[in-house]
Order: sequence, then structure tokens, then C-alpha cells
Amino acid sequence: MNLPVPVPATETNPPLEASAVSEQPVVELRDVTRSFPGPPPVTALHPTSLSVGRGEYLSIVGPSGSGKSTLLNLLGLLDRPSSGEYWLDGQPAHEASEAERTALRGGLIGFVFQSFHLLPHRTVLENVMLSTMYAPIPRSQRLRRAYDALCRVGLEHRLDFRPTTLSGGERQRVAVARAVVTEPALLLADEPTGNLDTATSEEVLNLFDELHLDGLTLMVITHDDAVAHRAQRRVRITDGHLQELS
Repeated sequence: MNLPVPVPATETNPPLEASAVSEQPVVELRDVTRSFPGPPPVTALHPTSLSVGRGEYLSIVGPSGSGKSTLLNLLGLLDRPSSGEYWLDGQPAHEASEAERTALRGGLIGFVFQSFHLLPHRTVLENVMLSTMYAPIPRSQRLRRAYDALCRVGLEHRLDFRPTTLSGGERQRVAVARAVVTEPALLLADEPTGNLDTATSEEVLNLFDELHLDGLTLMVITHDDAVAHRAQRRVRITDGHLQELS
């Protein structure tokens, strides 16, 4: 397979610095709540306001049952808030139709999960290319974008491999490449090191550091304080209440 060599950043087109935060937040929650009917009714997320600027690296830490999954589903447009507003990169996601939410999710959000969710009978390159089908990326650019994303995570030598032949760390790197291939406004990572050993976890977290330095906005949801401390900013969720940490 003959693929072009990716073009590195230059002085005229440098990567964004981590401090490059725009005036318009990538994520803005305004008094968002999520309740489930009973009996008795359950409030999984109490009124929550949160603003995440472009280029920020934020961790959301909390134990099981704290509301992390509820918050993740709201941020990822997999669920709707019971009340409040969610503005995603300036778009009123709380007012969007299901079709509009699907488009916003495909074009603005990249997901990294604990369990990788790679298709075992597809190659590494094909797994990453599949993500481009749900974003406004011309067909002619999909192969190059997928290749560039795999170069970005150091897996250009694994293009034709199947996920089942890769190590856990390599599979998570493929998942990261799949998440960033669409150049999303936001990368959401849910327990990204949960299935990895200590050394491999460090490799993945180092990759997140690199993506952050490139200017990507990251939100990492974790129960692990050590993972949370890698972010430049931390919040804790407990019993559906969000609290900023110093």
C-alpha cells in the first residue's frame, strides 16, 4: 500500500500550544440535571455547571455510582439532560433533534473507551477509517486521514494487522487514532487505562499528554486519582454533585 508521508508541522502551520484557549468554550453546561423516574425518582446528576475551554485537559474523577457514567452520556450526546443547557462548541446540543445530535456527535466528539470496541475482523487501518464515515470528511480524504492518525499514535507499521494480534496498549492506541481521525473539538475518554497494566497505562497517558500539547481538548473520566492528576484541571463527582479540585 503506497501512502504519502504525513506533513509535519511547520513554522507557518505550527501545532497549537496547550495554553491556546479560545473565548468560546468547547463544553459549557448550564445547570444541567439528569433524573430518572421512580418510584422513587432518582436524581443521578444535580444542577451542574461546567465550562471547558479549547485546548484544556480536564479529568473527572469519582467512584462507581457517583454519576460519572450519567455525565459521560450527557457530554457524549448519548442522553439528554432533564433540565439545563448543554452548549457544544457553540452549538445548543440541548435543543438539537436526534438527527442533529448524531451529526454533532460524529463531527465534534471523539470517544475512547475502556474496552477498545475495535472490530476484530477489520484491519487497524479499516477500523480507523470507519470513524470517518460518520463525519463530514470527503471519501477521497479518508484513507490519508486514517493513515495520518495512525502515524500520530506511532502505529504506521501496524496498518494491515488485525486488532486481535495487537497488545492491549496498541489496541488502545488504535482506539485513540480512531477518535482523533475526524479532528474532533472534544476527545472524551472513559476509563481509558482500566484494562491496561501500569507500564502500558503510562504509554497511553503519555500519548494523551502529546495530544494535549497539540491543542486537543480532552476530558478523561476515571476512578483512578493517579490518572486524574495527569490533567491540568480536575473535578470530582460524588453522588451526582460536581466539585472543582485545586
